[in-house]
Amino acid sequence: MAKRDYYEILGVESNADAAEIKSAYRKKAMQYHPDRNPGDSSAEAAFKEVNEAYEILKEPQKRSAYDQYGHAAFENGGSPGGAQGFGGGFSDIFEDLFGDFMGGAQGGGGRSRSPRGSDLRYNLEISLEDAYHGKKMELKIPTTAPCESCDGSGAEAGSEPTTCDSCQGAGKIRAQQGFFTIERTCPTCQGQGQVIKNPCKACRGQGRVNKEKTLSVNIPPGVDDGNRIRLSGEGEAGMRGGPPGDLYIFLTVEDHRIFQRDGQNIHCRVPIPLTTAALGGDIEVPTLEGARAKVSITAGTQSGRKFRLRSKGMPIMNSHSHGDMYIHTIVETPVNLTKRQKELLKEFEAEGKGAHSPESEGFFSRVKDFLADLKD
Repeated sequence: MAKRDYYEILGVESNADAAEIKSAYRKKAMQYHPDRNPGDSSAEAAFKEVNEAYEILKEPQKRSAYDQYGHAAFENGGSPGGAQGFGGGFSDIFEDLFGDFMGGAQGGGGRSRSPRGSDLRYNLEISLEDAYHGKKMELKIPTTAPCESCDGSGAEAGSEPTTCDSCQGAGKIRAQQGFFTIERTCPTCQGQGQVIKNPCKACRGQGRVNKEKTLSVNIPPGVDDGNRIRLSGEGEAGMRGGPPGDLYIFLTVEDHRIFQRDGQNIHCRVPIPLTTAALGGDIEVPTLEGARAKVSITAGTQSGRKFRLRSKGMPIMNSHSHGDMYIHTIVETPVNLTKRQKELLKEFEAEGKGAHSPESEGFFSRVKDFLADLKD
């Protein structure tokens, strides 16, 4: 008997995306699951068929092979995983049907370890100077820490946790679901394998308390917006002696009043006098390292011209190199001229008939061509 088309089995088009395929699979698997259709062999066969189709179509490489060669792509030893039982894709809907699968418990029948504490996020804004030089900072982080009264156990002093009667210390219980044996986290002890009959008053049996922690953090030179620093074990304490989570510090670099950053390069807009732009000369500009750098302005410099200062940009992380700094010139027109200055400028204008003004000449040449094209 020929196999049905996998797309037809799931009820999707052949151009369906991964999300549509997964959604269709969940609906079909829940519809035909044997526990919802006890004793119905046709539903069991349909469930196997749905699972087999999803095992192929959820994997891009397998799906590509199926689209090109059909079922022949998986013959002669290329059997899809779903044909061997209900593994693989079935776990994707397991929580929808039964809740937590295995409850996060350890294998081998051992008791679950105490749950790990949550990771924490801390948003830190630093100046561009701090990003350039690096900085050691002290931060106050609101978090949780092991309870000192019970030493993190959650039990009142003089008492100890006792073995859970529901799971006999295993941290998980088994339930028969049709022909499946399902292991789930014990609801009585939450997978701990132990219960606390006399909880600590200070932490109410959690084994941890709210606390503000002061941490020292090294900000390396060259960090940028969005970079993060991970401090292992500095997140929330786990419940009842569980391992702590991690702390992630997300960095934001403030805008600077003089410099603009572009990756590892620094840009600076610098106004220059009209005379310096025309005649040329030297100017001094500040740098992020706290010094000054000399820039030689060539005669005839126009607004918007860039001058490059090598290795005056941001440090490149994990190296000894720096980016570059770019000076963008802005030719400044003088204001509040004296009578004599105006006379000199008029004399300059009268004497400037042969002077070359590349920007204006180029612009008006393009205007002339533009107008001529309109007449044609």
